[in-house]
Amino acid sequence: MPSSPKSASNRSLQPGVTRNLRESIRLDIFPYRNMKAPMARLATTSDVFNAVAEPQRRRIIRFLAAGERPVNDVAHWLQITQPQASKHLRVLREVDLVSVREAGQQRLYRLNAGGLKPIHDWVDQYRRQWEESFDRLDDYLREVQGKPPKRDDQERDQR
Repeated sequence: MPSSPKSASNRSLQPGVTRNLRESIRLDIFPYRNMKAPMARLATTSDVFNAVAEPQRRRIIRFLAAGERPVNDVAHWLQITQPQASKHLRVLREVDLVSVREAGQQRLYRLNAGGLKPIHDWVDQYRRQWEESFDRLDDYLREVQGKPPKRDDQERDQR
C-alpha cells in the first residue's frame, strides 16, 4: 500500500525532528500578542513629580532660581529652540512650578518655589528616617567605645 506524501515525509525525519516540526506549526491562539500598540503615557503635567522627572525641566528650574527670565533666555541657556523651551515652561506652569507675567511683548517666567513643597515633604520623611538611623548608629558606637551618648532621646524627638 503506497503511503501518503505526508506520512512519507514524517518517516524520513528523525523522531525528534518530527516533534519539533509539529510544535513549530502549532496554531497561535493569541494573534494580538506581538502587536505593539502605543502605550498610553501618563501626562507629565499631572503632578510635580512627573514634571521634574524630565532633566531639561530641572535645568529650567535651576536657571529660573536666579530670577525672572524671558523664554528666549531660557532657550538660549538650554541650547534648544524657543518652541521647545515654551513647551517645557508650559508643563512647569501647569503644575504651578513656574509663573509668568507679561512685560510688553515679552513673557517673563519666574520660579514658584512653593510648587516644590510636595517634593520637599516627600523627601523630608526619608531625611528624618536617615537622621534617626544615623543618631542610633552614633549612640551605639559611643556605647561600644564606652562613651556617654552625645544627646538624650528628648533632644532627638524635638527634631
